[in-house]
Amino acid sequence: MTCSIRTGQLSDVEPVLALWSAAEAEPTHTDTAEHLDQLISHDPLALIVAEDDGTLVGTVVAGWDGWRGSIYRLVITPSHRRLGLGSRLLEAAESRLASVGAVRLQAIVVETESVATAFWEASTWEQQSQRLRFVKG
Repeated sequence: MTCSIRTGQLSDVEPVLALWSAAEAEPTHTDTAEHLDQLISHDPLALIVAEDDGTLVGTVVAGWDGWRGSIYRLVITPSHRRLGLGSRLLEAAESRLASVGAVRLQAIVVETESVATAFWEASTWEQQSQRLRFVKG
């Protein structure tokens, strides 16, 4: 498998949404074309995609708010899992965040998604304890 990794573009919005749906990534209310357009317009390097022969097979969002780097939506299509693509996308996200000065990174992972939690547990990342996360919206 020779997947290329590149920065996502506005033309990738619909294929990204289709990938997230096909991969059964837990949906959120920001999984819309409007919100992805807004992300790319605000931070053109935040969306990173993996392609195999012109088809999107993976994504990650590497967001930078000037304080902390955040990783979201590390999603790989089922046919391309367990081939190292998730690690390659994570490396691309980490590199992107380091290039803008991020020294502290966080990843948001759905706790009930066993495939996702197994990936993160096998990574060099540490699960943070003694912290709660509160959200609105």
